[in-house]
Amino acid sequence: MQIKDMRGVLLCSASAMALALSAPVAKAQDASEEDGFLGLLVLGNNKREVQTDTAAPETVINAEEIQDRQASSIAELIDSVPGVALVNSGTPTGAGINIRGHGADGTYGANQKVQIQIDGASVGSEELYRIGTQLTTDPELYREVSVIRGTVGSFEYGSGVIGGVVRLDTINASDLTDGQVGLSGRQTLGYHGNSNARISSTILGWQPTENLEFLFNYTRREQDDYTDGNGDVVSDTASEVSSLLLKGKYSFGDNAAQSLTLSFNESTSDEKDVPYDAFAGNAAFGNVDRLTETKSAVLEYAYNPLGNDLVDLTATLSYADQYIEQEQVSGTPFGIQDADHRYETTKLTVKNSALFQAFGAKHTLRAGAEILRKERLNAASAPGGTDQRLALFAIDELDFDNGLTVTPALRYERQEIEASTDGNNIRAGETFNNSALMGGVSARYAFQNGFAVFGSVAYTAGFPIIDDVDYADYPTLMTQTEKAVTHEIGASFDRVGVFASDDVVMAKVNLWQTRLWDYTSSGSSFAEFDRQDTKGVEIEASYSHMSGFYVDMNANISSGHWTKFQSGTNERYRERYDGMPPTNLALTLGKKFNEQLDVSWEGAFFKRFEDTPGFAVHNLRASYDIDTGFLKEAKLRVGVDNLFDKQYQTHLATRPAPGRNIKVSLTAAF
Repeated sequence: MQIKDMRGVLLCSASAMALALSAPVAKAQDASEEDGFLGLLVLGNNKREVQTDTAAPETVINAEEIQDRQASSIAELIDSVPGVALVNSGTPTGAGINIRGHGADGTYGANQKVQIQIDGASVGSEELYRIGTQLTTDPELYREVSVIRGTVGSFEYGSGVIGGVVRLDTINASDLTDGQVGLSGRQTLGYHGNSNARISSTILGWQPTENLEFLFNYTRREQDDYTDGNGDVVSDTASEVSSLLLKGKYSFGDNAAQSLTLSFNESTSDEKDVPYDAFAGNAAFGNVDRLTETKSAVLEYAYNPLGNDLVDLTATLSYADQYIEQEQVSGTPFGIQDADHRYETTKLTVKNSALFQAFGAKHTLRAGAEILRKERLNAASAPGGTDQRLALFAIDELDFDNGLTVTPALRYERQEIEASTDGNNIRAGETFNNSALMGGVSARYAFQNGFAVFGSVAYTAGFPIIDDVDYADYPTLMTQTEKAVTHEIGASFDRVGVFASDDVVMAKVNLWQTRLWDYTSSGSSFAEFDRQDTKGVEIEASYSHMSGFYVDMNANISSGHWTKFQSGTNERYRERYDGMPPTNLALTLGKKFNEQLDVSWEGAFFKRFEDTPGFAVHNLRASYDIDTGFLKEAKLRVGVDNLFDKQYQTHLATRPAPGRNIKVSLTAAF
């Protein structure tokens, strides 16, 4: 597992950079000669395509939607995904991502139940007290963001994933050059009226040859404190974030079957005289100057020989570094305000995808191995140490060519975790070893009329984290894994020509239930918990007509409860779990005119939760392609979030949401 020294390979060579652009897949209608062929129906009208061809609950946000939303952060970008909720918005370090009730909770900004990966690099801290997600990277750097909810689709990416996985893929040079030799670029300037936000994003893509490409991106975002729906300034929400992406790819060998890709991604957030408590702004913790730096470097080798279905190999070496420097400027010292935090994660993943036929089925087998080393700097409220892991995984998709697809998945993981000898750790230098076998199976049956039904069961184990090495009263924290089982059933529909010969309807309904036990979240109260039960329904649907009219809809209904031990009597009792995403419905109606003008209305409707009133938020968006005659692309985007200046706050949030916010951006590409 000693891959620590490989970091230098990544950081020293981070000037050469980019992955190839994969061609989008269009869906076509099957038609007989008597009916006539309608041609290819490209599902391009909708803001978002429903993933009806898989049993996994996955949502993909493409480059067009990323740009149209003009989100201030990745968290704001994905909050429209069913089952995903934000703990606050508007700032990079005072917000957090919650998926199916796991992840950010208002006290900690992240945990391993929600995995975040950038180009395959694992980023984000396990737990940091009262500090947000640490995902300070800017949305402008990405071509696609994928959200996998729950456990069933997670075994390729990590263990202990109960909430889900957020995968971010950075822009490629070929996205700009279209794979042609030459230089291309794109400049975007944006402004958000509510917070006086100024955004500039500069991207250059260069292909000196067909087999070599480079990309440069620099994005800077500055904003003042925003105002809520009542017109009151929400203090300490100002921020400055700069992001840099360098990326390159070199293809070689017979038919360019081999490639080397290197990317370097860096984001910096600088905050002055802000509350240490980035979530609630609790004055008791005082104020700090906080500098947050997030870096990741990824080197990938790929080999996919033409005519050989058994080999599609990738080897990915990644290094991620999250560093937070804090200096107290006011308030009562608690010993935590001046603490500097640092997470360094080095990971090597080798996997292969093979296509073959055996035992009456077509197999798509993805199998691989992963070595990971995570180091955490010792600090007050954040004990240091190292976490080393070895994992083996295999996912086999069996297609029986009769509509039935069955996908079993396995992951074995072994951990060695060691407490740092620095500082005052009560277990300084002690080593703990854990291992677990986890897995699941999903099945999907597609009928000939466009309907499909699916179901899955998945078991995962969450390993102890470095944060827990400093708890004297509970030694089992370091030798016990959290365990969870998730069951899911659902149905989907995907068909061309439902209400008219040239329309497309797509829909997916997913019912899920998760049981978590052996709960070992750090803190003196963990021994009170016997188990946690959560459940929910997630709905995604879209309608698209070739005239340009489209409808997008998604909804979430979820709830949960704890089973706890009564103090003194040790009897069990139930208590509602309030960390679930709110029950809500999101609806978008839009129209595209001549592939030049796209206008849409978006409504988000939230149900009342206890003392938190229900509310509705209305947004407007429009994009217009400007024909200049000499630019490859010129596009004006205008949006109005919270059109009626509604004062609202979800039950997971610790501060009011922004009021009316007018957003404008202008993009020019050559």
